[in-house]
Amino acid sequence: MVRLPSALALVVALAGGVAGSAQRMPVDSRAARDAAPLAFRIDEGRNINAFVREGQTAAHLLLRSGDVPRILSAFPAGNSAVGMWFDTIDRPATWTLDTPPTPSSMIDAKGRPLHAVQATASIDAPVLRFRQAVLSSIRVLRDYEALGTAPAEVLTQGRYNPDLRGGPGMIWARDRLDGAAGYILSVRGLDGTIVDKESIRAGKGGRIRIAIVAGSGEMPLTPLGGDALLTAAARTDPRARNALSYLSYREKFLAGSWRFDTYFGRDTLMSLRLLMPVLQPAAVEDGIGAVLARLAANGEVAHEEDIGEFAVLRNAKEGRGRIATPVYDYAMVDDDFMLAPVARAWLLEAPRGRARAAAFLAMPAGNGLRQGDLIARNFAWVVDRTAAFAKQPGYKALVAIKAGRLTGQWRDSEEGLGRGRYAYDVNAVWVPAALAAIERFAASGLLDRYGTSEERAALRKAGAQAQTWQRAAPPLFAMTVPNAQASADIAAYARKVGVPSAPALGALGAAPLAFNALSLDDAGKPVPVVHSDDGFALLFGTPSAGDLDRSVDAMMRPFPAGLMTDIGLLVANPAFTPADVQARFGATAYHGTVVWSWQQAILAAGLDRQLARGDLPPATRRRLVSARARLWRAIDAAGEVRTSELWSWAYANGRYTVAPFGASTADADESNAAQLWSTVFLALRPPK
Repeated sequence: MVRLPSALALVVALAGGVAGSAQRMPVDSRAARDAAPLAFRIDEGRNINAFVREGQTAAHLLLRSGDVPRILSAFPAGNSAVGMWFDTIDRPATWTLDTPPTPSSMIDAKGRPLHAVQATASIDAPVLRFRQAVLSSIRVLRDYEALGTAPAEVLTQGRYNPDLRGGPGMIWARDRLDGAAGYILSVRGLDGTIVDKESIRAGKGGRIRIAIVAGSGEMPLTPLGGDALLTAAARTDPRARNALSYLSYREKFLAGSWRFDTYFGRDTLMSLRLLMPVLQPAAVEDGIGAVLARLAANGEVAHEEDIGEFAVLRNAKEGRGRIATPVYDYAMVDDDFMLAPVARAWLLEAPRGRARAAAFLAMPAGNGLRQGDLIARNFAWVVDRTAAFAKQPGYKALVAIKAGRLTGQWRDSEEGLGRGRYAYDVNAVWVPAALAAIERFAASGLLDRYGTSEERAALRKAGAQAQTWQRAAPPLFAMTVPNAQASADIAAYARKVGVPSAPALGALGAAPLAFNALSLDDAGKPVPVVHSDDGFALLFGTPSAGDLDRSVDAMMRPFPAGLMTDIGLLVANPAFTPADVQARFGATAYHGTVVWSWQQAILAAGLDRQLARGDLPPATRRRLVSARARLWRAIDAAGEVRTSELWSWAYANGRYTVAPFGASTADADESNAAQLWSTVFLALRPPK
């Protein structure tokens, strides 16, 4: 062991236990059973992603190749991370992970544990010059990657150590801003590689090889995995199983790594709904409980949480001082209406959940409340929020995204809704589904003992409001483009993006093009982007045969008439919009003409649900069966990338191919290698 000088000193043991390791927080016996060691790797685009979870250490080491190399290690604990960005180099270079990350026991000078990993890596570059180390919240590192800036108070200077565990190296380390245990990143040269204060230089072999140590002092989460997470009914997909296990904890499910290693309400609820058939009951209830624990006082569902050092920064900025009290974000509007349909699916419809419903609702939730009280709170808020439209239908009474924002539902990049104010999915799907679910709960009597008398009275109004929303909201988004105009738009857009138009035009035929608008603008005018959100209607609604035919045709036509390509279902098609809108929805846009894995899963599950109905005419059933087969061919064509967050495409030699999102410097962002709602295919099976 080597004790490093200063108050930030760290004791590092590179093998086995060390003095002080007994100071680790105890893990209960159930957690120990759930937490078999986990180690796996996903290579995608320019990124090597190596994951490890063992005991109280969970980390995702990322090595970014190319002409702007990067080392980053993200930790679910506190949504924290450490990273090193290097200056641009003359030619692209490629990392090799020589030794995968393994847990390393560490304590700081104050005797506090740091949960760390160590690894060795090499890169075919003669020199890497340090540009900036950032040790903080993942939120800070995300902003630095996107914008090149970080709060000055989190930046720290590296310290050169001529004898860092046997050789010269650099260390970046500091306490968290509130004085809690902080972060460390160190690099040491191997095989003649020279590390100095400014750079890393290759030895005689011309290749850089380094030892990396990365650690965080944030509070570990309680791992959830193995038989405690999934039932025997789950598919045997190792990549999806590993990704889901890494993102699953008793306290919460994480949205994705490396960029979203924390709670997101929408991601949790949608993943629970899709994975529900193969999750263990306690895991489903852990996820629902995480959502309920973060409800606002008025019943809104939290979209995201500021925890760890990001909470310290937020609290200080807002005058509460440097404290780590979590701050919850309620800016989104779709997730508020998702809780009721998901709760219905588990507590009323799933036999396993129904058998446990009374016990779950009676569970203490803190502050003298029970889980049932919190559910009643959200349900009453939903009924109150949607009453105006039920009284006087019209676009102005729809649920708008919140004032001053361009985002409010899952397409949460600023251009994702085409600058609309009223999202199709929120108003045509989620609100009616939520009200219908609340009506079912009210009729069941399960909530008769929960909430206030006013809240229980509100629940009894849900049925009448649901009928109005189901009748009056969807038609506001219905669009029809005359055949001649649609054909011209398809041909022009196909030329612009370099794909064939013949399959799309053939699928359209001589009929007008009918689809649901992505959103409505401030004046109630539809934004004419074809989109994948009709999949929500199939999974959570009971559309008429005519509406099903229309929605399925709109999505399943070949791009750019619809959304289908050989490598997946695109989430948006702007062919029928002006040129400036088309430019904002391209294949490099986060919510543009790209494939999101979970949207395909939503549609696949929705098609299954509709085919289980007994009231559809034969022609509609044939259409659904054909759509399901085509969708699954595209899902299978994407291969292992289907567990990623999203991917783009290229078209050459007469075919579409997968292009990892984030691999191009033109891409708006980079994809998570492990994404919660991309693991949901564990619960879905292709048609026989």
